[in-house]
Amino acid sequence: MADYLKRIGAGLILLDATPLSYDWVPPEIVGRGKEQEALAAMFAAIGTPGISCRAVITGNVGCGKTVLSRAFGDDISRHLSAIRTITTVHVNCRNHPSIAQVLQRIAKTLDERWPDRGFSSSEVIQGIRRNLRTRNQHMLLILDEIDHLLRREGGDLLYQLLRIDEGRDESGTLSLILVSQEQVLDQLEGAIISRFGKSNHLALKPYTSEQLTAIASQRAELATRHGAVSESILTLIGQVAAESGDARVAIELLEASVKSAEMDGSREVEIQHVDQERKDSKLQTVEPSLVNELLEHEKLTLLAICRRLRRDPEITTGDAEKLYKVVCEEFSAKPRSHTTFWKNIKSLESRGLMVTRMATAKAGRGRTQYISMPDSLPGTLEKRLEQALNQ
Repeated sequence: MADYLKRIGAGLILLDATPLSYDWVPPEIVGRGKEQEALAAMFAAIGTPGISCRAVITGNVGCGKTVLSRAFGDDISRHLSAIRTITTVHVNCRNHPSIAQVLQRIAKTLDERWPDRGFSSSEVIQGIRRNLRTRNQHMLLILDEIDHLLRREGGDLLYQLLRIDEGRDESGTLSLILVSQEQVLDQLEGAIISRFGKSNHLALKPYTSEQLTAIASQRAELATRHGAVSESILTLIGQVAAESGDARVAIELLEASVKSAEMDGSREVEIQHVDQERKDSKLQTVEPSLVNELLEHEKLTLLAICRRLRRDPEITTGDAEKLYKVVCEEFSAKPRSHTTFWKNIKSLESRGLMVTRMATAKAGRGRTQYISMPDSLPGTLEKRLEQALNQ
């Protein structure tokens, strides 16, 4: 057997790649608890026969719009299974950007035997309605990236779907969730806006560092061997991705770091594996002028921290101060007081050279402050600082 294939299937770290896919819907959504509650409030009446509900979810790329809406569909179907049969249909309008393509996708999802052609839009809609009524089902339709459809076709499809029961005794055939990066309600005509209601708009903010760390932790727990990706590594991944607030950045960095570690034959993801992937990404670099502008003891403090962060994802402020004193001795400088050291830390953080966070101490009790450098490479910065201090 070819030696270069020996690591395929070895599973040194990665056990299941599925949770590292962007399209994968986790069993539990992390970081969006309040938003889930808000969405549930908009659909509070969906358990009542004859009732339809609507919502619009907007936000930047990677803020969890799709996963939130799809998970909500799965959850509500299970929650109301004894009361009302709800069938969730998800259509990505970027992939299906015309009215005909969207309707065909819906019809095929409900009935795989539905013909590929030969029906007008109104005939397909009535076929969808008949299918749902015959099976006594209510459809929760998620139109993802709806802005692509609206730019091409306008709001005609939405108008037709909202009137699906018009002129008949029945009601409540389908509920709608529109998903978009843009605020799409303003692009629609008044008749559609009035049916959606402006209060049914859920705007998602970019993820925070803590939320991204939680997402990376969840994915790592389900995809990798237990203990192969440490809490510190996951925290660093969350901090790196926090600049964009994009969960995809965190997931991609986690996957790439795992692959890098496995290529090394390692059973754990270490700081160098994350750093390698950060080098290959659009990681910001520290301008030489910024280093030159630092005061002497700011440089010494930063150098001490860089030396530890070359091998560890983060360092406590207590350990950083000890290393600072060692670096001062190396460069024949008298260490400054604890208060001055603390001011230097805050100064460096304000310049974007490091990030601090409060967390439970890993040893002993209580809480302590941790320092990390999610936006720069400590090894590269260390060399620059040594050159500046030796001048």
